[in-house]
Amino acid sequence: MTMDFWARMERRGPGTVEVDGVPVGPGSRVRLRPRSSRADIFDLALAGRIAVVEAVEQDDEGRPHLAVTLEDDPGRDLGEARLPGHRFFYAAEEVEPVVEEEAVAAARPVRVLVAGIGNIFLGDDGFGVEVVRRLEQSRPPELPTGVDVVDFGIRGMDLAYALQRDYAAVLFVDAAPRGERPGTLTLLEPRLSDEGGTPVETHGMDPVQVLRLARELGRIPPRVLVLCCEPAAVLRGTPDEDVLVELSVPVRTAVDDAARMVVSVAAGLVADAGEAGRDGRPGEIPEEEGSAHR
Repeated sequence: MTMDFWARMERRGPGTVEVDGVPVGPGSRVRLRPRSSRADIFDLALAGRIAVVEAVEQDDEGRPHLAVTLEDDPGRDLGEARLPGHRFFYAAEEVEPVVEEEAVAAARPVRVLVAGIGNIFLGDDGFGVEVVRRLEQSRPPELPTGVDVVDFGIRGMDLAYALQRDYAAVLFVDAAPRGERPGTLTLLEPRLSDEGGTPVETHGMDPVQVLRLARELGRIPPRVLVLCCEPAAVLRGTPDEDVLVELSVPVRTAVDDAARMVVSVAAGLVADAGEAGRDGRPGEIPEEEGSAHR
């Protein structure tokens, strides 16, 4: 039976494609060599430029295409967010892998994402947002180069797309009820089952749900941690609830400790990834959930 067009389009592309005997996938550096038979004005302008592969996608006939952003594009983050004009598509035969010397590869900083998530209008649910805002304002010198500290709020889709970048690890900062004393900080490695089909909520922010969606899009970082804080009260945003833009006293008191913990954990993730190296393959989430309390 012929597969429906939309079913074909929903199929995930391969993790990597082989170009001149070299596996090329997310994070790989390539030189653009577009075919003259199909070159347009953009291809002529970009020929010979170095680009970074953001994803391997496929068309309705199953042919792989490399989604790339230019390495030296000041608006590369717009390409990573899938905006046109900063993200381009090339067939595998239209790129040359850039094989780096070990010293050059080692000089490239390891990238780690610290993602603050939560709704600032639901009281303690805004904990993660407050922590990353504190770090954005102060940017402690102990926070290594290559650590991106970003307030995602409730933008679940934006976070799922951000996880497609070449991050070696991600640290979510969130409020989560776990039956502890309010203000208790817990560091977790979340579980992610192989269940398929994740409902897409553009204004939802469940870390595990976002990880499932990111994996369906093509990639999650090799290391995933969640630093969560026990809220004093859990608001659901129902119509009968009042807007509450302040954190409770115990959760507000935990913000400084959490910021220091984020710096320490992020530095450790950078060090670990630097030693292990990065190969750009999709990450695996540990099957067992671990935790540490403070």
